[in-house]
Amino acid sequence: MSQLLQTKTAQIQCVNKSDRYNPHERITHVGGNSGGGWRITQTDAIGMIERGEWKFYVSVAGESVWVIVAVSRYGNKYLKTQADGEQPDNLLSLPECK
Repeated sequence: MSQLLQTKTAQIQCVNKSDRYNPHERITHVGGNSGGGWRITQTDAIGMIERGEWKFYVSVAGESVWVIVAVSRYGNKYLKTQADGEQPDNLLSLPECK
């Protein structure tokens, strides 16, 4: 018998960025303060979202906004919020993870 997969939810509160100019390639890690603090690679977060294991969100002006997987015009997957246009501005505006 297969078990039902229960999707977990976490708030992204910080990011780590590379020195790349392209906003689709700037985020390397995302993290948060819940559960004693956590930090994972963007690639791992994308996989967790695509497998339905986790849903991530950010707080924007007091509102929760879901983080989704997007594909750049060059075919690269990256994270952005549903409220963003093509660029991941809400994530890029978060503070650096320590």
